[in-house]
Amino acid sequence: MAERSFAKEVLKLRLGAGDEFRGEGILAVTKALLQSGVAYVGGYQGAPISHLMDVLADAQKQGILDEWGVHFESSASEAAAAAMLAASVNYPLRGAVTWKSTVGTNVASDALANLASGGVTGGALIIIGEDYGEGSSIMQERTHAFAMKSQIWLLDPRPNLTTITNLVEHGFSLSEASHTPVMLELRIRACHVNGRFAARDNKKPAMTLSQALETPRRNLDRIVLPPASFLHEQEKISERWPAAVAYIREHQLNELFAGAADQIGIVVQGGLYNTLLRAMALLGCADYFGNSKIPIYVLNVTYPLLDEEIVSFCRNKEAILMVEEGQPDYLEQAFNTILRRAGSDTAISGSDLLPLAGEYTGQVLMDGLRRFLQQRAPQLLQNIATQVGEGVGDELQTEQLEKLVPAIAPRPPGFCTGCPERPVFTAIKMLQEKMGPLHVSGDIGCHLFSIYPPFNIGNTTMGYGLGAAGASAFDGQSNRRAISLMGDGGFWHNGLTSGIGNAVFNQSDRLTIIIDNDYSAATGGQDILSSSAHNSTRSTRHPIEKAVRGVGVKWVRTVRSYNLQQMRANLEEALTTKEKGPKVIVAQSECMLNKQRRVRPQLASDIAAGKRVVRERFGVDPDLCTGDHSCIRLSGCPSLSVKHSDDPLKTSPIAFVDNSCVGCGHCGEVAHAAVLCPSFYKTDIVFNPSWWDRFTAGYRSWIISFLQRRSEKKRLKYVF
Repeated sequence: MAERSFAKEVLKLRLGAGDEFRGEGILAVTKALLQSGVAYVGGYQGAPISHLMDVLADAQKQGILDEWGVHFESSASEAAAAAMLAASVNYPLRGAVTWKSTVGTNVASDALANLASGGVTGGALIIIGEDYGEGSSIMQERTHAFAMKSQIWLLDPRPNLTTITNLVEHGFSLSEASHTPVMLELRIRACHVNGRFAARDNKKPAMTLSQALETPRRNLDRIVLPPASFLHEQEKISERWPAAVAYIREHQLNELFAGAADQIGIVVQGGLYNTLLRAMALLGCADYFGNSKIPIYVLNVTYPLLDEEIVSFCRNKEAILMVEEGQPDYLEQAFNTILRRAGSDTAISGSDLLPLAGEYTGQVLMDGLRRFLQQRAPQLLQNIATQVGEGVGDELQTEQLEKLVPAIAPRPPGFCTGCPERPVFTAIKMLQEKMGPLHVSGDIGCHLFSIYPPFNIGNTTMGYGLGAAGASAFDGQSNRRAISLMGDGGFWHNGLTSGIGNAVFNQSDRLTIIIDNDYSAATGGQDILSSSAHNSTRSTRHPIEKAVRGVGVKWVRTVRSYNLQQMRANLEEALTTKEKGPKVIVAQSECMLNKQRRVRPQLASDIAAGKRVVRERFGVDPDLCTGDHSCIRLSGCPSLSVKHSDDPLKTSPIAFVDNSCVGCGHCGEVAHAAVLCPSFYKTDIVFNPSWWDRFTAGYRSWIISFLQRRSEKKRLKYVF
C-alpha cells in the first residue's frame, strides 16, 4: 500500500493529440513513456522517484499499461532493473528503468557497465532520481561521474513539463541513434513540478516482447567478452560519440536564451534553470517569464558536451559564469579544455564564486551571481537595492542567521508516532543499561533514525541491506556479540544473500535484527515479498523467517515489536546463549503510517454509518506524574511531550500525551517494563455507543466519583 494513490490521476495517461495534459512531473514522465512506444518498464522505489513507481503500479492496476502492450515490473533491486535493459541489446525494443541515485546507480553499476559496453539496438532510458541537496537522505555525490565513466549520455532537462516530456522521447531516439543507453536526471523539484503540455497520442511498441521471443536474435559482438569488449571501447569513440553529438546538434536539445548584455553569459545545468531564473529576477537581471538581460546557455544534455556550441556561445564574450551544482566541477573543467583548445580567451567563473559543495538554492545562486556581476557587469546591479531590498548582503544575511540559531530548538529526525521500530531500540537501550555498550551495525531505512536521540544507537551504515555484512569483521573477536540491523525492504533487496547467507557460510556468531513492518516503509510503503496484504499484481505473504531458515539459520525468533518485554528477553538470550551460529530476530509489526492510511478511512466510514467504533488512547495522569521524563528518554514518541503542571510542588514539566496518539501502547509498555511509574493509563473512546456502553460508562463514573469524594473527606481531616 503506497503512501499516495494515483488511481484518479493515471486516467490522464489516456489523453491524446489535441488534449492538454495538466499534472505533476512524474505523471508527465509516464505519459511521455507511453507516447514513446515503450515496451517494458522496471525500477526500484526511492526518493525522489518513488511516486513514479507508484504511478506505474496504479496505471498497471487500471489496465492502462496493458492497453498499450507495456510490461511493468517492480524490480527486486536496481541491479535487477538495470538488467531488464538487456532486452534492448538485440531487439528494437524501447525499455525504461528508474531508481534513486547515486545509491541505486551504485547497486546497478555492474549491469550498466555491461550494457554501455555492448551497446543497445532499442532505446534504453534510465530515469535517475538525483537525490542531491538539502532534502537528500544519502551521501552527497553526483550521477555525472558514473555517466562519464561508462559513457552513458546524461540528460538534465529544464524543470517544465514540455521540456521534460520532449527529452524523454528524445532520450529513446538518442539511444537508438548512438546505440548507447541514456540517463535522464530528475531532481526532486522536477519530479513534483506542476504544469501542462500538449499531449500526443500514445504508441504501441514497434516490436512486442512476444514477437522478440518468437524470433530470437543473437549477436556475439554485443556480448562483453574479449575480443568484442576491446571493439566496444573503440566503437564508443569512433561511432557512438559522433552519432550522439550529431543527434543532439540536429535536434537542438540544448537551449540558448538571448540577452542584451552579450559581453558576458551564463551556462547552467538544465535542472537548475528555474532556481537560476529566480535569483536573476531578484537581482533585476530577468523576469519570471524567462526574459533575461544576460545570455543563458542551458545544458539539457550535460554529457556529452558539444564543442561547437560551446565555442559559438562564448565567442566575443569577456567571461561566463558556470552554474554547476556539486563537485568535482566536471563541466567547468571540460569548458576550460574546450575553449583553450579552440584558442578562446573567455574567462570562466564558477567554483571561484559559487560553493564547491551543497545544493544551489536561490540564495546561494543570487550571492554567486551578484559577485560575478560586480566583477564583470556592475552596471546591471545599479538598481539592486530597490529590486532586492535590505538584507541581500552576505554580512546582513549571516547576522540574521546567527540571531535565529539560538531561537530555534534542534529537531533531529525521528520515528513516526506509533512506529513499531521504536520498541526495538527501547529494548536495546534498556539491555545496554544491563550489559554495557554494544556495537550496532546500522542499515538504510527508517530504523537508521535510531542513531539520533533519545536512542543514540548505531555505529555505522554501509548500504541498503548491508547491515549484517557491516558487522562481519567482528566475528569471533570477543566474547561479546555484535548486533546488526536490517529492514524487510533491505532484506529482500540485498540482505538475504550478502547478510544472512554470508553469515551462514562463514559460521558467524552475531545477531541480526530484521525489522519486518510489512512494507518497504522508508520509500513510501510499497508492497514487498513479505507483505501480509493481498496484491492483485504481485505475489506477497512470503515470511522472512521461512527464507532465513531456508538458507541455514537455526536460531530464529519472530517477535511482535510492541511486546517490549518479550523483545528484550529475546535480545538478551541471543547475546548470551552458548549456542553458536548466526542468530536472527524478526521484529514484526505493521508500519503505523500505512496502518493509519488503511484504517482511518474505514473508521470514518463506519462512524458516519452509525456503527460502533472503539479507539484506544493512552494518557498520563497529571496527579501521579513526577516530571522525571524517563518515559520520554526511553520512548521518544512525538505524541509524548511535556506540559506545565498546576501543582506548585512540582518544579519540572510533567509528561503529556497529545492528540496525535495512535494507541500503539508503547509508552505504557516502557513504563511497565522499565519499572518507572504508574501514571500511564489506557482509555477507550467509543463512537456510536450502545445502551450497554452508556450504562457501564455511567456506572464507572459513579464509582469513581464516590471514591474521589471519600478520598477528599479523608484528606480534609488533615487540613488545619
